[in-house]
Parts: sequence; structure tokens; C-alpha cells
Amino acid sequence: MTDKLYTQPMLKENSLKDKVIVITGGGTGLGKSMGTYFSELGANLVITSRKQEVLEKTASEISGKTRNKVLPVICDVRDYKQVENMLEKSLEEFGKVDGLLNNAAGNFISPTERLSNRAFDIIVDIVLRGTYNCTLAFGKQWIAKNQPATILNIITTYAWTGSAYVVPSACAKAGVLTLTRSLAVEWAKYGIRSNAIAPGPFPTKGAWDRLFPKEMRDAFNVKKKIPLGRVGEHQELANLAAYLISDFSSFMNGEIVTIDGGGWLKGAGQFNFLETLSKEMWDEVEKVVRNVKGS
Repeated sequence: MTDKLYTQPMLKENSLKDKVIVITGGGTGLGKSMGTYFSELGANLVITSRKQEVLEKTASEISGKTRNKVLPVICDVRDYKQVENMLEKSLEEFGKVDGLLNNAAGNFISPTERLSNRAFDIIVDIVLRGTYNCTLAFGKQWIAKNQPATILNIITTYAWTGSAYVVPSACAKAGVLTLTRSLAVEWAKYGIRSNAIAPGPFPTKGAWDRLFPKEMRDAFNVKKKIPLGRVGEHQELANLAAYLISDFSSFMNGEIVTIDGGGWLKGAGQFNFLETLSKEMWDEVEKVVRNVKGS
């Protein structure tokens, strides 16, 4: 592709002007990338996670670049009271919220029999409980105020294919997919749209380090699983997210949009390739996972 047009911003200037968008897991990675683009398009942001220092740094970076407001709010999405508090602070600052991007997530790469019930709880609570906590709190407020709004959820292709070695995540993401489609019908009468994106591999700084030891990252080239022969660029995902959160997509409702270069069609189950790992390699993965503290 000449000049890599897919790495460039897509929407016209001020496409999200005066919109207020809340992004869970907005301090790092893909949440930060999407939020930065939303802000560039004129939106005011509320970004949330459990790390105040990270949030404040990201808020400063984005607002310094775009000159639009970014409100950092500490929130553990697993706790409904904290979600309600985050919503209240958003309304105090901006007077309204137009869009909710449920992006907060967690994952463990592991044979299922090695997981504790607590490990299951952690992932399901962040991904599924966190999403429905935010969706319910915001939805109640929008409906009470008779305010149209947009919900955008980040899921995965293995939400419908399933995938070995990430079973808690697959279960939770499947729940989010069903939530998306169910509310698209139920809340449409209130002017509330609900859509989701299923991204393929969009590497983020540190993400693969948290999932795999270095020797495994070198051994498994994810690009080989993608028919297009490359991983995704953050701007590509940000372009799609901005479109779906904007009024340009006002007739899209209940859709799950896949952006993965054809990867899931080539081989269902993003992590099924891990079947080739030996017991010793799994021991190394477990050491890495146990040394990573939750964000």
C-alpha cells in the first residue's frame, strides 16, 4: 500500500467535537491510542483504570497534544459503586456523557487445569462484570435523562470461535458479545446504540512481554497466522473505533466488526497454536504470569 494510508487518521476534523467519551482501561495501550484519536477529533475524554499515576500521565500527554480536556478518574470497574462514582465525576466535569468505550480487560495464557478459581474470577470480573457494570450505570443515567448515546465494546474473535489456553477470557468476551447484541435491540428505543469491535493482533508496548517469555515470542511469529502478513496498526483500530462512536455510524447497531487481517478465518482460536508447547515451556509462561502485577 503506497505511503501506508492505513496509518493515517480517517475522519474529518472535529468529527467528535463537543462529544464526551468515557474509556475504561484508557491509560495505556489500545485504550490510550483510541482515546488520543478521539481527542484529536475534538472529544473531551474521561479515562479510567486503577493506576492514578498512569492515568494522570496519559491525560497530560493527550490534552497537551490536542488541547482538549481529559479527566483521569481512578475506577475499578469490578466495583459498581466505583463505577457510579466515576460516572458522577464525569457528569460534574462535563455535564453529560455521549459515549462509553468498554476497553478494560485482562487475560491469562495458561492450560485451564493450571488455573485457580480465583484466576477465573479475576478475568471474568474485569471483562464481563466490568463491562456490564459500566453499561448498566451509564445506561440508567441516559434513559433517565432521555439522552441518546453510544456504547462500544472491545471483544475478540474467540468470543464466538472459542480458544484453548485463554478460557476465562473467551467465556467473558462471549458474554460481552451477547450483551452487545441484546442491548442493541432493547435500548434502541431510547436512542442508545451498542456495537463492538473484535481486533486481531495490535501489539502494544509491554503487552507481549506480559504474556510470553522472550524465547517464545521469537518462536511464534503471529504474522504467519494473518493472511495479510502483518499485524495491525493502532491508527487502524482508532479509525474504526472513532467511526463507530461517532454519529457517522448512526445506522449501525448490534454489529460486531472484526479487524484482524483475516486471521480468525485462517485459523479459529487465536491461541490454539499453543498446543505445541511442552510442559517445561508452560512452566516458563507461568513464571512470567505470576510475576506480573494486575494493572
